[in-house]
Amino acid sequence: MWSSPFPKPPTETVVVGYGTQKKAVVTGAISSVRAKDLENMPINRVEQALQGRTSGVIIASNSGQPGSAATVRIRGLTTFNNNNPLWVVDGVVVDNGGIGFLNQNDIESIQVLKDAASQAIYGARAAAGVILITTKKGKAGKLQINYNGYYGISKPARKLDLMDAREYATMVNEANVNDGAAPKYADPTALGKGTDWQSTIFNNNAVRQNHELSISGGSEKSTFYTSFGYLSQEGIVASDISNYKRVNARINSTYKITPWLTFGENVGYSYDKSVGLGNTNSEFGGPLSSAINLDPITPIVETDPAKINAEPYNHPDVRRNALGQPYGISSEVTQEMTNPLAYITTRLGNYNWSHNIVGNVYLEAEPVKGLKARSSVGSKLAFYGHEAFTPKFLLNSSTSQTIAIFNRGVNNIFFWNIENTLAYTRELDLHTATVLVGQGAYKEGGARSSEIFFDDVPATNFDDASFNYKVAKDKRRADGSEGIDHMVSSLFARLNYNYDEKYMLEGIIRRDGSSRFGANNKYGIFPSFSMGWVPSRENFWPQNNVIDLLKFRGGYGVVGSDAIGDFSYLPTVGSGRNYTIGSGLTSAEGSSPNAPANPDLKWEETHQTNIGFEAYLFKKLNVQFDWFKKNTKDILMQRRLPWYVGSVSDPNANIGSMENAGVELELGYNENFGDFTFNVNGNVSYMKNKVTYLGENRQFLYLGSASFQNMGNITRAEIGRPFNSFYMFEHMGIFQNQAEIDAYVNKNGQKIQPKAKPGDFKWKDINGDGQINDDDRDYIGNPTPNWTYGMTINAAWKGFDLVIFGQAPRATRSFRGCAGSISSMPTGRPNRWAAGMAKEPPTRIPG
Repeated sequence: MWSSPFPKPPTETVVVGYGTQKKAVVTGAISSVRAKDLENMPINRVEQALQGRTSGVIIASNSGQPGSAATVRIRGLTTFNNNNPLWVVDGVVVDNGGIGFLNQNDIESIQVLKDAASQAIYGARAAAGVILITTKKGKAGKLQINYNGYYGISKPARKLDLMDAREYATMVNEANVNDGAAPKYADPTALGKGTDWQSTIFNNNAVRQNHELSISGGSEKSTFYTSFGYLSQEGIVASDISNYKRVNARINSTYKITPWLTFGENVGYSYDKSVGLGNTNSEFGGPLSSAINLDPITPIVETDPAKINAEPYNHPDVRRNALGQPYGISSEVTQEMTNPLAYITTRLGNYNWSHNIVGNVYLEAEPVKGLKARSSVGSKLAFYGHEAFTPKFLLNSSTSQTIAIFNRGVNNIFFWNIENTLAYTRELDLHTATVLVGQGAYKEGGARSSEIFFDDVPATNFDDASFNYKVAKDKRRADGSEGIDHMVSSLFARLNYNYDEKYMLEGIIRRDGSSRFGANNKYGIFPSFSMGWVPSRENFWPQNNVIDLLKFRGGYGVVGSDAIGDFSYLPTVGSGRNYTIGSGLTSAEGSSPNAPANPDLKWEETHQTNIGFEAYLFKKLNVQFDWFKKNTKDILMQRRLPWYVGSVSDPNANIGSMENAGVELELGYNENFGDFTFNVNGNVSYMKNKVTYLGENRQFLYLGSASFQNMGNITRAEIGRPFNSFYMFEHMGIFQNQAEIDAYVNKNGQKIQPKAKPGDFKWKDINGDGQINDDDRDYIGNPTPNWTYGMTINAAWKGFDLVIFGQAPRATRSFRGCAGSISSMPTGRPNRWAAGMAKEPPTRIPG
């Protein structure tokens, strides 16, 4: 019964681990995304549905390649290892990369479990967060047929404003003169605009479309929901080798065998075909990097007869267009930067493919009212691979292929899980209690892979390439691998109690065993508890028209992670190692120990405290606030061993620790004006991360550090700082003349940069030792955002609707490494170095 004197706010049910709960009695930190929030979104992966919609969740695209996965972080980084959340679809655990099989139109709801009090029911693998996805089910009643689709185009938001041919030649001439050489180009103005390489690869009308047809219905005894979908998207960069297609189907059904026994299944299938650039975000070539760094003087295709008949254009492997004209080869910019149109011809026809079947079947019995027993068997079966042909080519003097290669790779995985639960709910007057106990067994990993290469295939394009060309045996190569099965065995229990939806209590305990740990610490125990209080339901609460509902909640829990390699607790042996025997130069291939055993390996543990409140105001405004602090200890790292031990690798051990703390705020406003409905949802999060321990006598480590070309590590993990912060030199401007170089001296009057020349960067001697070396680096920024914001505006009127969506990270730094040549400088370059020019302001530059 509702004892508050105020109107009851809207009720809502949320999915939690192994069941559902009324949101009014939930005591954990859970954010929800509903079906209606997804149906009109032009997205092709589930991760994109969460962007900006939930506080504390950061979504970052790994690349602009259509169909590519995104990085998902829930409340920041939790470990030095795998920070991907646990995805659970209709009770089936799905790997982070494989979640792309889902069609967002099939999703009923998404719940993000953010604190340990709600995550602990998944204990062993929940440290990085849990995302629960429930797909749509049929409802008893008349048959319903629904179509949802869109068709649109994408284009680049902008291009970099780079120099044209005239400006480029002028810049090269200035550089030569400043180096004491003669100008290279007699008349830069005669070169005109030259080649705009970005325009050659960008598609301003990249088509994207999605179509989904669903049919659902049923009776009191059985229901069904089935759907069919098709998605297609062209990339905006080099669309000929950048596009994605997916076909999917789903069938969800339930059948009441008796009034107390129900059988059901949820099965989804997808086939996707991904055509990729092959080189997306790398600074080492690829269409995008080359388009930014190539000089504008080189033509798209060479038409000068004198040049066509000379090197390098007379080489038989130079790539040509449909008219037989050779693609231009730059003499100014070489190495990995190549004509992007020529590069595209080397990858035409290549693609990746996958078949995914994910689903479960279950049997649920309720022999007496309030007592439910459920048994579920779920699995993921996937077949995936690639087809690739690499022709002979010469893109420039350092980028070539002398033989044609046809390659095919095939992989398969089979995951399964078995879960049995027993739940009993009892209501007595104003008391409600639910007890859940369960058992689970899970198998992941174990991928089987094989790959075949035929060298020197007599074909010039993908369509003509085939394994039917029986090349010589010494030109056939094959490889394969057998993955290790990752097994987890679990027991768990949960108690939920509430009194009149006024006082709430929840307790969870889970015991997990992992095949990745030895007998000493194979099992881990993960407990949690949380409480809630709704003062607005108390008799003393004053009647008012402002606060309709106010709930305080808090909790503490422990969750774990076993994200390390298999068999680290054993003394394993590796093969394929060379060793020279005797005094000769001939080496023999054999096997040797990998690393010393560590039978005491155990789970990483994340301890998290969460305190928050929820309020429903003016019958229109929802507010949710959370403060959290989580500490991860016993992070799995490699323990360094001295070289004299003779170990090929260092053993894994529980060493590191990390801390995250922050606040989250979610707001929702709803209003109706006759036929017009309007709602706004916004969120803001602040999170601070720091490393707290790296091992005995270790202040910092280059642990998974980022790097760029020959600059070495540009990030570093240090105690007291955010994980892998940018660690670089400080740029103090440009030496304008020799006098400035001579004046930049140490306390002994010696030049700090004795080899510098006018026009070189001036670096700050941070430690004051009179020289520039690695000791002069400093921390300059955090790659993980501290602040994140999101907002969604929905408006609807008589069947027409409008959605405005936005998100933004703040207080973060990014590294831009594309300015690798004169060609990539902005047009005009008004602040370029010249003798007598005013000094540029100090900036930070990587070392």
